[in-house]
Formats: sequence, C-alpha cells, structure tokens
Amino acid sequence: MARAPRYHGLTPSSARASEAARGSSRKADTKPELLLRRALWRKGFRYRKNRADLPGAPDIVFPRARVIVFVDGDFWHGRDWKTRKAKLRQGHNAEYWIRKIERNAARDWEQSRELSAGGWLVLRVWESDVHSNVGEVVRRVKSALEKQAHLLTPPVLKGRDLAD
Repeated sequence: MARAPRYHGLTPSSARASEAARGSSRKADTKPELLLRRALWRKGFRYRKNRADLPGAPDIVFPRARVIVFVDGDFWHGRDWKTRKAKLRQGHNAEYWIRKIERNAARDWEQSRELSAGGWLVLRVWESDVHSNVGEVVRRVKSALEKQAHLLTPPVLKGRDLAD
C-alpha cells in the first residue's frame, strides 16, 4: 500500500478556506451521483450505494454482477490534469493543491486495481459527463452489467446428460 501523502511545509491558505473547501465537497450523495442513480433506477437497475466494506466506498455497487461505479469530481480527481495543473500552478498555494489532487488520482488508481483484482468490474465516470449526458453513462453501466452477466453465467453443457 502506498504511503500517506506528506504535506510538511505546506499549509492551506487559511483555516477558514480549508474548512470551507472541505464543507462544500460532499463525500456521498453529490448532485451527479443522485442524477445517475435516479436515471439507473428509472431504467429498472437496482444497486447498493456507498459500500464502506469495499475499497473507496464505491458510489454505486451492483453486487450480483460485481460491477462498481465511481462518480469522480472533475476538480478533486484531476480531470484534464495537464491543463488543470497548469492553472493551479498560477494560483494561490499551488503545491498544496497539486499534491492533494495527484494523491487523490493515485488513490483512485490503487482502489480500482484492488477491486479489479478482487473480481470487480470498475467504472469511473466524470461528474461533467453525468451532467452533460446521463443517458450515455447509463448505457455504459448497462453494457458493463451485460458483460459481467455473460461472464458470470455458467457454461451450458451441450450434449451431456446431467445425470451422468
């Protein structure tokens, strides 16, 4: 397991700003998560949410199909990282934020790898993709569920009598 990030010598710009940032970023039931879950529910998909017993406490879990969906925030998980990093470098307390987001992305990768090794199919979707085209994200989830269902279905015994 990777070591926890070290922020020695780095501090948030202010205690108030740090508290505001933490308070405004929800860990569960974010708007894009709710939007996706409602769309999945309307299509008849049933799932569990925020399973704390799995690495990363996945946002949406389909236990029987062994499919997991994370809805990652564009900022906190580093979407378009090269461009975002360049913008952060120009801002206040740049090294703190760059390290923080890079650690989030590394943790995402570690958790996905651990879940995949445990037999789960992991989907990571960006919050902006959910907002811009939730139907396409639902189609991706449906496709993953169908793929897993096909893999989990026992093979048909052709030409053999099960009594043999």
